[in-house]
Amino acid sequence: MPGFRLLHRYIAARFLSAILAVFTICTVLIFIIDFVEMLRQSSKFGAVPFSTLLALTLLRLPAYTEILLGFAVLAGSIAAMLQLSRKSELAVMRAAGMSVWQFTWPGLVVVLALGAFAITVYNPLAAHARASAEAMFAQIYGRESNLLRQKGANGWLRQDGRDGPSVIHALAAKDKGRALNGVTIFQYDRKHRFIARIDGASATLQQGHWLVRDAWVSRLGAPPVRQATYQVSTFLTPEKVADALGSVLSLSFWDLPDLIAVTKRAGLKPIRYQIQYELLLARPFLLVVMVLLAATVSLRSFRGGGIQTMVIFGMVGGLGFFLLIEVSRQIGTAGLVPPRLAVWSPIIAALLLSLTVLLHQEDG
Repeated sequence: MPGFRLLHRYIAARFLSAILAVFTICTVLIFIIDFVEMLRQSSKFGAVPFSTLLALTLLRLPAYTEILLGFAVLAGSIAAMLQLSRKSELAVMRAAGMSVWQFTWPGLVVVLALGAFAITVYNPLAAHARASAEAMFAQIYGRESNLLRQKGANGWLRQDGRDGPSVIHALAAKDKGRALNGVTIFQYDRKHRFIARIDGASATLQQGHWLVRDAWVSRLGAPPVRQATYQVSTFLTPEKVADALGSVLSLSFWDLPDLIAVTKRAGLKPIRYQIQYELLLARPFLLVVMVLLAATVSLRSFRGGGIQTMVIFGMVGGLGFFLLIEVSRQIGTAGLVPPRLAVWSPIIAALLLSLTVLLHQEDG
């Protein structure tokens, strides 16, 4: 019916405006906090121009705000429903025979569309901005973070190649892990039998191999031999090593499947990339759970009282749910459960619980 279609568009607009308002507030707060952190970094590691710090903060901002989209949907959905209830619009809808499912599904459509946009468009843009921010940060402060440069310890990397696996130790890494200094490599054949130990001044990643310069090659039963260059095969490529050794926040949704395959082939553990990929796939359903959770605490009439208590319970429940997701993610990252189970089990559990509560409230 035309009237109901108009009403659904009105409800959807309420949800969208409230969610965007909360998201904007969160974005401003995150920007202020991160900019203060950039000022602290500047005072600690060297003075940086104000415009450079501002640009760096803006580049880091999308990746942080992307994480808070779920909270924005929860708070925005609660605000939208409370506004409808305060103006007695929900009461009129119920009097017209609309069930909770009928005036909730416009919000569900909105968040599903937001979730799809977030993972297919916003996430790649945020990942590109984050990668640019990391490059700028390394250029400004002369520091970068990857698997071969860990805080407080030297780096080790197990990788595989055409000739067999190898274990690489490096005192320092630069160029996003493509160039290593102070290299020690333990090389094995395809049957995992020891071949040689290679000690080199440096190593550079080429297509299909690491090129070790000024290398001493030590084999069983033979004296060390010095070689100007020595090649160690690898399935890593110069295009992918920066991603495989970098931050998951700088990885695009579209690049993750290929990166997972390359990481597996290179002998690295792709768990954190698998979890990131599953988190992105599950984001639209996470937002649906947030709307349903908001509905469970926002349907009471203002005249009945207790609205403040219900809203507090809803926000605490949402924060508890986010904490559960983080704990489950850490368990998956540790390899205790499969990544898919670690990501989807809290979402499915919260979805079933919210639906149960809504059915009880609606049908008794």
